[in-house]
Amino acid sequence: MNTPNNKRRRESQEKIEKVFVQLLQTKNINEISVSDICKLAKVNRSTFYANYIDIYDLVEKLHSRMIEDFFNLYAEEVASKKHSYDFLKLFKHIKNNQIFYKTYFKLGIDYMWDSGYNINEEMIKWYGKPEHAEYHITFFKAGINAIIQKWLDNGCKESPEEIELIIKNEYKKRIDI
Repeated sequence: MNTPNNKRRRESQEKIEKVFVQLLQTKNINEISVSDICKLAKVNRSTFYANYIDIYDLVEKLHSRMIEDFFNLYAEEVASKKHSYDFLKLFKHIKNNQIFYKTYFKLGIDYMWDSGYNINEEMIKWYGKPEHAEYHITFFKAGINAIIQKWLDNGCKESPEEIELIIKNEYKKRIDI
């Protein structure tokens, strides 16, 4: 019986996902076939299709798991709806899971912040109007994504603490602009 949570099924999914992520490091999605995945994962095509409709379904399921893993880092904050601005936790996670994040960006899933940032009264006070806060959030998301991608492209040579300091220094409200 191939129930959703049975051990063999989960092991097959993990093999398939691992091989897919490895292939994604050197190929584009449209260059990866189900046959390639099955051959490298040492699973039958029927096993692949028992778990995924096609490669794009695999991408969607992998994406959902990645989003879930990302938000588990900040589960307390999500529950309390309060931002701690603890980027060090994120940068340590990135350093320890570089392929995860490279895959995240390779798949074009660079909107991990979309449901994590909400305009609150403090932001409206700081920026004056809700729409100004929205511009700030858009600017911040693009900037943090660019810094993370650059760090990943450089092999995460800097420590998470150094990246956090870079963000804090860039993010300070500057009077002399």
